[in-house]
Amino acid sequence: MDEPKDIKLFGSARSGYATLVHHALRLKGVSYDYVNVDLKNKSEEFLRMNPVHKKVPVLVVDGKPIPESLVILQYVDETWKEHPVMPQDPYLKSKVRFWADFIYQKIVPQTYVIIQIEGEAQKKAVEELFGLLGTLEDGVKRELHVQGSLFINGLKPGLLDIILGGCRNVLKRMEGLHGLKLSDEKQIPLLCSIMDAYAELDFVKETDEMLSQYAKA
Repeated sequence: MDEPKDIKLFGSARSGYATLVHHALRLKGVSYDYVNVDLKNKSEEFLRMNPVHKKVPVLVVDGKPIPESLVILQYVDETWKEHPVMPQDPYLKSKVRFWADFIYQKIVPQTYVIIQIEGEAQKKAVEELFGLLGTLEDGVKRELHVQGSLFINGLKPGLLDIILGGCRNVLKRMEGLHGLKLSDEKQIPLLCSIMDAYAELDFVKETDEMLSQYAKA
């Protein structure tokens, strides 16, 4: 199968989901064009590419659109073999998919709950978030992470590391806007260590700098 030649990522500077795709493509050394979508005025071209959800990100490969970040991330790993982000072992791969789904279905929605409420209700929601993060930490430690490894995937980041890197950005943004403490090393030391190490990678810093310029525009 010929390697794709024309790759475009439609996203938004403020979309954490699109950021994950930037990171995966850059980790693998894939050259691509980026189209920053105006979320308040989506073009007909963009809506045709993702008619079901009408959301970013959408990766267009040789004219064929692929929506939804988790689907895109797995497509990228299967298409470009350099720096694999999924384990080869089918059982370990199933565990990565399980915990990725847990983040998407449990942790991310809880962050939305937190920013929509205040006072005691918000405090309780934060406690519930830490309960979910604790479950994730225990599961990753028990099933996937090798003691002493920088990332869940080993020496180089994998799918869960990429997703956690996106979570770090969201948690830090929420801390700044709402005065919350959400990345607590005492409660989730492994996750904090992984997220901090990920934030120091060159391609992550380069992506964040590029997207910050779009966010200012």
